[in-house]
Amino acid sequence: MLPRGNKYYWICQIMGWTFVVLSMLFFAYSLSPSKIDDKFFLRLFFIFLAGLSSTHILRTFINRTGWMLLPIEKVIPRMAIAVVVTSFLCSLIYLGLLSVFSIQSENPRNIDFSTKLLASTLDIGLFIIPWTLIYYIYHYVAKSRKQEVDTLKLEALVKELELKTIKAHINPHFIFNALNSIRALIDENPERARNAITELSNILRSSMQSEKSETVPLEKELNIVRDYLALEHIRFEDRLQVEYEIDEDTLDQPVPPMMLQTLVENAIKHGIGKQMRGGVVRIISDFKDDYHQLMVQNTGQLNGHINGDGFGISSTRNRLQLLFGNKADFSIRESNNNLVEAAVKIPVVIPA
Repeated sequence: MLPRGNKYYWICQIMGWTFVVLSMLFFAYSLSPSKIDDKFFLRLFFIFLAGLSSTHILRTFINRTGWMLLPIEKVIPRMAIAVVVTSFLCSLIYLGLLSVFSIQSENPRNIDFSTKLLASTLDIGLFIIPWTLIYYIYHYVAKSRKQEVDTLKLEALVKELELKTIKAHINPHFIFNALNSIRALIDENPERARNAITELSNILRSSMQSEKSETVPLEKELNIVRDYLALEHIRFEDRLQVEYEIDEDTLDQPVPPMMLQTLVENAIKHGIGKQMRGGVVRIISDFKDDYHQLMVQNTGQLNGHINGDGFGISSTRNRLQLLFGNKADFSIRESNNNLVEAAVKIPVVIPA
């Protein structure tokens, strides 16, 4: 069974070329009814086949080359060339069918093949031009609507992320632990206590500002993660070890705000927090092929189960899909030596 999109495409194709054939039949009947015979109907059928096959080849080529994703100023010259080539191909198919079945063209005079081909290309081009315009306008409108819907979805998701992230950061359990840690440091290490208050303030401020942009530089996101891990280190002490493997060239790469923060929080909550002896949280940022690869590794085990509906995993996947489409990827897996790895691959953005 054909997919829904392909079904409608073939319906439109058949109806469109049927209309062309019927129009030619109507004009022939109105102007020269004497020319209508069995061979005339066969020529109409060959035009139908040639038009259907050549435009389908054009459509396949457009889809494979991704022309519909290009800006309009780059598409127009490509489409102009495509119209000429498709008209020429359609004429070749039509004249080839006439030759195979030994049917003379409508003009029986002794005309060389190149002249027939040129005349046929010009005639058929009158049908290929509107076909190309209709096809492009339809997909241009559909693409514009999809972009509008994706933008609205992204805005809604960012707002939802902000609300859930703020809730996660200001819930009594987090605030209680952070403030208790700071209180314990006031007499013992006043300087560290002041720094901890600043770190907590930075985290809360970042949460409230996360809706203002779709992406932020990795360096900014990494600074917030450092503050968060510094606060958690007060609570876990020697049970928490933090390692950074950051390629400095990746610091200006754009990432969704609070995405790395969310992955690190999951590493602490589901990894380090469940280990009696604690463990390590390792943050890696590097270039691999044409991608910016961002990884968070933590001591722990998945126990054969990944909560794909959990907020951290689902929000990360949804935001990557809306921002980068199929060009980005997110995975979480358990590797050897009691280690869980969450990896994000984002297309590299070259700074302007």
